[in-house]
Amino acid sequence: MLRDELNAALKEAMRAKDMLRVTTIRMMLAAFKDRDIAARTEGPDAGVGEAELVTVMQKLIKQRRDSIEAYDKGGRPELADKERAEIAVIEAFLPKQMDEAEAKVAIAAAVAELGASGMKDMGKVMALLRERHGGVMDFGKASPLVKAALS
Repeated sequence: MLRDELNAALKEAMRAKDMLRVTTIRMMLAAFKDRDIAARTEGPDAGVGEAELVTVMQKLIKQRRDSIEAYDKGGRPELADKERAEIAVIEAFLPKQMDEAEAKVAIAAAVAELGASGMKDMGKVMALLRERHGGVMDFGKASPLVKAALS
């Protein structure tokens, strides 16, 4: 579904001659293909699911944020602005992310379900959260919330 949406958006962007959108969508599709190739080691029919594609997109956003920081420090605002525009294109295809309140509810449910009692259970809680909320939870922000819940 996400791939079909991206392909349709690519065609639309090509017709509109929106080169930033075209190049960004092509970069996303290339990253998906790289992930598909990496998944082939798991078997000939091992495809990459939607949740994994969302994770790839989140990694692309993180890479761009790191680049923005470097460009800002290096005095290259035009390149930082290009990266910000790419982030906006990528985020348009991401599912709505959980806000902090929703994340806290999901974390509390996972802690209760697993009977987690301390920091030694953090890995189990994070694994359950990744399994259930992989595409919609920002785990960079969730990690401190899990730590707080387990303290």
